[in-house]
This record gives sequence, C-alpha cells and structure tokens, in this order.
Amino acid sequence: MKPTIWPVDRSAEFYTPERCYITELANTPEDPEASIALARVSRGVTTRWHRLVGTTERYVILEGRGRVEVGELPAHEVSAGDVVLIPPLCRQRITNLGEHDLVFFAICTPRFRPEAYQSIED
Repeated sequence: MKPTIWPVDRSAEFYTPERCYITELANTPEDPEASIALARVSRGVTTRWHRLVGTTERYVILEGRGRVEVGELPAHEVSAGDVVLIPPLCRQRITNLGEHDLVFFAICTPRFRPEAYQSIED
C-alpha cells in the first residue's frame, strides 16, 4: 500500500435498490481492510432490510435525523455525531425522520463488496 489522496467526486453518486444514494469515497482492492462511502437517504425514505456477509459496518451520522433498526435492538433515533456498529449478518435499515437528507459515512471492514450484500426485505 502507498500513501494516496482521493479527491471526492460528487458526480459519482449513484442510487441503489436499497433506496439510498451512495458516493464511494474509498473502496479499492489496493486497500482491502476497509471502505468508506457517503450515504444519503432522502426525506421520509426507509432503506430496505439487508445484511452484510463477512463485513462489519459502521454508520457515522453527519447530518439529519433518523431511526436506525439493527438486529434485535429496539429502533433508536440517531443524529449528527452518533455511531452505529453493525456486526456481520446483522439485519439493518435506517429511516430519514427529518426535513432534509440524512447523510452518514458507511465504513466497512473489510471493504464493501457487492457479493456481501443480502436483501432480506419481507
């Protein structure tokens, strides 16, 4: 691994079937230990129930107000500064409760790979 600086390309944001927007900030085979994505959930939207196989995820809430549901924990309101730890295979979804976008970092270890994603929507 070499020192690297990746500029943010906001035009690279894409919409996912999970019902949120993602901008990959750092996700490369050259750095397999972790990935960082900027996630954005529109007002009133709830993401799909899903889980990640073999990957731990952390949400770091940057802007907005939401309700996160993780595993068997009761639903919990989150806002800027809150961190949510989601172990592998743990069901998860998040709802935007605010008037503006809910924005957070999604940090995965090891790095996020599409084959790790499992939709478990009823």
